[in-house]
Amino acid sequence: MEFLGTTHLASYCGTKKSCLFPDIAPISTTQDTYRAYPPPRYLSPRRPTTPHKVVLVPPCPDNQFVAWPPTVLPPLRSALHARYSTHDWHQANMVQLKGSEASRCSAGRLNTDSRRMMQDKDQLTYQMQEDSRRDLGERICDIDFWRSELTYELECLLKEIHDLETAKKRLECAADEMQGPLKITLECLYEREKREEIDLVHDDVEKNLIKEADAFKDCQEILKRTAERISQQLDTNRCVQHALEKDLSDKNSSHFIDDKCFNLRNTSDNISFYHGVEKADGMASVPATWAKFSEDNIRCSQKARASSVRLRQDAEAVLEGTSESVWNHFVHTNLAFSNRIAEVAEVKNKLQVQMAKILQEIFQTEDTIMLLERSIKAKEYPLKVAQTRLERRTKRPNIELCHDAPHYQLVTEVCNLDHTLQSLKQRLREAHDTLQTLSLDKSKLEHQISVKTNSFFIDKKCMDMRKFFPSTPRLMGYT
Repeated sequence: MEFLGTTHLASYCGTKKSCLFPDIAPISTTQDTYRAYPPPRYLSPRRPTTPHKVVLVPPCPDNQFVAWPPTVLPPLRSALHARYSTHDWHQANMVQLKGSEASRCSAGRLNTDSRRMMQDKDQLTYQMQEDSRRDLGERICDIDFWRSELTYELECLLKEIHDLETAKKRLECAADEMQGPLKITLECLYEREKREEIDLVHDDVEKNLIKEADAFKDCQEILKRTAERISQQLDTNRCVQHALEKDLSDKNSSHFIDDKCFNLRNTSDNISFYHGVEKADGMASVPATWAKFSEDNIRCSQKARASSVRLRQDAEAVLEGTSESVWNHFVHTNLAFSNRIAEVAEVKNKLQVQMAKILQEIFQTEDTIMLLERSIKAKEYPLKVAQTRLERRTKRPNIELCHDAPHYQLVTEVCNLDHTLQSLKQRLREAHDTLQTLSLDKSKLEHQISVKTNSFFIDKKCMDMRKFFPSTPRLMGYT
């Protein structure tokens, strides 16, 4: 076992003459000798914190005096045992060398890895920036493509809008021109209205006059409806035009922004930090929906243009058809028609049969309404039970408030019952509407039957009056 402490800094020569100090009397190791030399600080009994440096003194040559300080020994020899041993000194040096070598190797690896990492990150940064610039270039090409498509479609749509406006003006002029012939027909009818009742119109002339008036009105109405359809189509086209123009404007703005981003470099002046911008997700679309949006706009425009072309063709056909119909009715105004009394009687019988069917249907509809009301009333109690169960289960404490199978079943039951009630109520409303319609039809049928009955007796009376019509010789002036 070795004691810890400091090692000797000087050796004791004794009485030997050939030591370092041959002309000086032997140095005593007594306490008085040590008092002449105060002990240095490093000879303190406590263990020093740092190892001491050992100085090797070369041997002195013979017959030469060398000035050498006297050997200093601690006042107590027991203090020598508190110093470090040689093994400790070598071990400390070895540990220090190994630690330094390990630190140096670690620092070397760190420096090498750091340089490699910096090179990799520099290459990755450059590659990512090039990829972003390539993607921006591709995006600009995509925007240019859709801009050209939108521009072409917008030009085609504007041309179609102009053609459709021209067709609308033609229809309005034709409807205005048809007012003259209609006015002549209505004046003829007004002159024949001096007879009693409209149902007296049983001759060929009056019938054709009515047909002619109706045909003129129908043609005029068709022209006006076609013009209204064109107006609606023009509104649709303008909405599509607005969507195309807005999309094109957005594409121009996006192209300007992406072009600016494409031309940005690391040496640009207008770059800055925008911390957190990569976390902001305010995007309104993805590439698929972005392309689909413009594609849908173009498709809507193409669909609107196709509708406009069909509508213009229909308008042209309507103009030709109404013109031909007006001339045909004008030429065939004085044609005869079949027996008016038989027709009135036949219509009256049909109305009476229809009246009986309407009455039967009204009875069945009222019965259906009663059954629907009972069914709705019967479904209210199961709905109350299911909703009450749900409401009471919401008061379960803490973890017991669980979305278990009964909860899902109750929710499904409530939803199904609500759907059932809504369906029944909707069907009840439809039944009420049907009943109201049937009642209105019944009223109309009753009125028509009354009118036809009155017309039948009037026409019968007219036929009786015709029996006394003057003979042909008398009409010719023969007496």
